[in-house]
Amino acid sequence: MLLTLAAFALALGILVVIHEMGHYLVARACGVRILRFSVGFGKVLFRRTDRRGTEWALSAIPLGGYVKMLDEREGDVPASQRHEAFNAKPVSNRIAIVAAGPIFNLVLAALLYASLNMIGIKEPAPILGAPPANSAAAAAGISAGDRITAIDGSLVASWGDARWVLLKRLTDKEAAEITVKTASGAEAVRMLDFGRVALDDMEGDVLGREGLALASPRPIIRAVVDGSAAADAGLLAGDRVVGVADKRDPSATEFIQTIQQYPGRTLPIAIVRDGVPMTVNVMPRAETPAGASVPVGRVGAQIGGDVELITMRYGPIDSLVMGAQKTAEVSWFSLRMLGKMLTGNVSLRNLSGPVTIADYAGQTARIGLEAYIAFLALVSVSLGVLNLLPIPMLDGGHLLYYLVEIVKGSPPPERWMEIGQRAGLSILMVLMAVALFNDFSRLLT
Repeated sequence: MLLTLAAFALALGILVVIHEMGHYLVARACGVRILRFSVGFGKVLFRRTDRRGTEWALSAIPLGGYVKMLDEREGDVPASQRHEAFNAKPVSNRIAIVAAGPIFNLVLAALLYASLNMIGIKEPAPILGAPPANSAAAAAGISAGDRITAIDGSLVASWGDARWVLLKRLTDKEAAEITVKTASGAEAVRMLDFGRVALDDMEGDVLGREGLALASPRPIIRAVVDGSAAADAGLLAGDRVVGVADKRDPSATEFIQTIQQYPGRTLPIAIVRDGVPMTVNVMPRAETPAGASVPVGRVGAQIGGDVELITMRYGPIDSLVMGAQKTAEVSWFSLRMLGKMLTGNVSLRNLSGPVTIADYAGQTARIGLEAYIAFLALVSVSLGVLNLLPIPMLDGGHLLYYLVEIVKGSPPPERWMEIGQRAGLSILMVLMAVALFNDFSRLLT
């Protein structure tokens, strides 16, 4: 719980500071006086005033932040400072200042994605498991061990690349031409039809439900306990299991389940050690787990999954280009998903709120730095896209007002803006209520 809260607070702090720093820096460049830069809302816990008169504050409620600028609409402004007021600036300056916040979030996401490309990330090879009956993959003829090499003619290197393209095809209910290398080494083309896929529930492994999931990892001996049944039989760390009892190529789960079914009985295990195949006979020791009445077999070895991993690493220029492309793709995908929610093609149950985001922050922090950076990039994109929506109270709503001002030649009437602000606040409150309802529904189920 503490790790989850800390990871969420850190993520929120970074994203809010970057967003507000965009407003701050562009406002400064446009000659606007900044009165306060606050991380959080409510009671000020810490403050410091710089030589320009800007108050830097840390406030009690850490769910956002703001930059307060000199503005004649919010109080009296001395005549000597009127030229520094936000509302006195040309509409082009105001557009730049307001748009800078979400743009900085999108730039941050691109840089985070680029950093992952430069560091190099390990991803599973796109080798598929057996699809369940009646799934889209089963209908296309996909079999266990098929390795995806291309989708719609574009080469695919890792499962991450394949999953992203397939997810886009699935949400659009489009067909996909998948080129695979079968377990026997032959090349084949499979036509996936997502036209009948229901988009009511996008939670969890939506591709897996359609039969597009990674093959189960093959078991490998990670470590052997001294004096155990595995040690007595001669098993060693690094042995790759290729058979157990009468089953060939078992998954790690199947291997463990078979061992548990052989308490006190000899169990033949086929392994490959340093490229040499051999068979060892192990007699699992009978142990009764706490709360159980029936003994199970245990061999005293740590079993891991032998997953083929591919290291994806690129140079600085390629990484930056790919980071920008990834940000653009995720942004467009997010907009399309929002559009599908509005039209009813995708259920509002897929809308997530702060509880789910905090949970993901904790999960990725536990996995490692690479996963946490990817999480930060994704949330930064979401924050940038959300703030650009033309909803009053958001940056996009203000940009809409400025567009009206450009077309009309003067700002919208104050009455219009008041009505817009109320409508925008109502929309945001409804969205937050739905998101929180979904969050707590997930927790309870």
